[in-house]
Amino acid sequence: MRTRYAPSPTGHLHIGGARTALFNYLFAKHMGGEFIVRIEDTDQTRNVENADEEQMKNLKWLGIQWDEGADIGGPYGPYRQMDRLDIYRKYIDQLLAEGKAYYCYATKEELDAEREEQIARGETPRISEKHRNVTPEQREQYEREGRVPSVHFKVPDDKVYVVNDLIRGQVTFETKEMGDFVICRPDGIPTYNFAVVIDDHLMEISHVIRGEEHLSNTPRQLMIYEALGWEPPQFAHLALILNQEGKKMSKRDESIIQFIEQYRELGFLPEAIVNFMVLLGWSPGGEEEIFAMEDIIKLFSLDRVSKSPAVFDTAKMNWMNNYYLKRQPLDLITDMCIPHLQKAGFIEETLSEEKRAWVREIVALYQEQMSYCAQIVPLAALFFLDEVVYDEEAKAVLKEPQLPEVLESFVKHLSALNEYNTDTIKAVLKEVQKETGHKGKALFMPVRVASTGQAHGRDLAVTLYLLGKDKVLERVKRVLTHGE
Repeated sequence: MRTRYAPSPTGHLHIGGARTALFNYLFAKHMGGEFIVRIEDTDQTRNVENADEEQMKNLKWLGIQWDEGADIGGPYGPYRQMDRLDIYRKYIDQLLAEGKAYYCYATKEELDAEREEQIARGETPRISEKHRNVTPEQREQYEREGRVPSVHFKVPDDKVYVVNDLIRGQVTFETKEMGDFVICRPDGIPTYNFAVVIDDHLMEISHVIRGEEHLSNTPRQLMIYEALGWEPPQFAHLALILNQEGKKMSKRDESIIQFIEQYRELGFLPEAIVNFMVLLGWSPGGEEEIFAMEDIIKLFSLDRVSKSPAVFDTAKMNWMNNYYLKRQPLDLITDMCIPHLQKAGFIEETLSEEKRAWVREIVALYQEQMSYCAQIVPLAALFFLDEVVYDEEAKAVLKEPQLPEVLESFVKHLSALNEYNTDTIKAVLKEVQKETGHKGKALFMPVRVASTGQAHGRDLAVTLYLLGKDKVLERVKRVLTHGE
């Protein structure tokens, strides 16, 4: 049992690619098999420097480990396609020698023009058979012109190929709908459909689990397996991930965070992302939704992977990460929040022990509320900004008739405190209640609004303690003097 994930180094690790890697990893581990990461870097024009290293770094961060790969090697290497060109050439030459492939001297411009003409006639675009039979004289003429040929695979006439997909069931393709296709470009670099077959066969991949967009490639790959006399692997094609409007998720869709690196930078936990991703198209049965990686490995099977598209629910992603955040050690969450506070300019790069302890208490105040750690910045801004910003509800509280009386009593009793902590703050609020007769919202909201600018928030006594006595008095006095 051997599965693989074969990304192209063309950008960041997308949530769809990460899900494909996860499903391959889970299936292999569930079956006691091996999982391989192979880099498909033959599209040199689209490759981004270091993108493969970044993708692998983010896969490891998610907890997805591989048994063989470009970074760790293995018995079936090399694991980068550009390091395997000599291997591909051997099989291209074999197909040419057996008459199953041929040199095509048509230029890209000529092939594009032919395609446009076919579309104009209402035909399905395909490479016409006229390119198959180049005479020796034509070949000599083309070479004198300096044309460098590509290699095309000769598609069998009127044949039916059946894909027994482990998720979708039987899918049938007829070759009369297809034309010959390129397997090697003029620069000697093979195309995806050819290289992937060679790699999967030589690396003994038993199961190819990939996105639905590759289903249309499968018949061409089956033709190459057949031409080389090889047994194909079993295929399983994962349904699409849709956005919340039910449309195919586009990388340009800004309503959804789509790259693993972005989640990492925002302060999501890898356990939460893995848990969320596995439910995008797989169900364990029952109502349970929270699973550790080891539990998922035990439960995972392809027969519970849905044929229907999965909908990416951002609210559920945030809920799930909040679930995991609440259960993490406070020190870990503090370490994850500090870079966000530093980036916002709220705290310095190097923290004293005392300052870190104070920040830790602020994080503790919001740990249960945060969906991800970057939210600490807007949530905790009131502790770091000198200017108080009043929301609309807070402005309404400032106009309440009991506010001056409550705040004057609060300032008097708070100023008299020798010891400032949550217990003494609670005692002050009780004194204000006794003195003014105001209680509940009528008491607490004026104090909260004057101190924080917000009508609602976390525990009032803890909030006032972390703000510090001087800052609280300064803010409350400012409200009494100026209104806001």
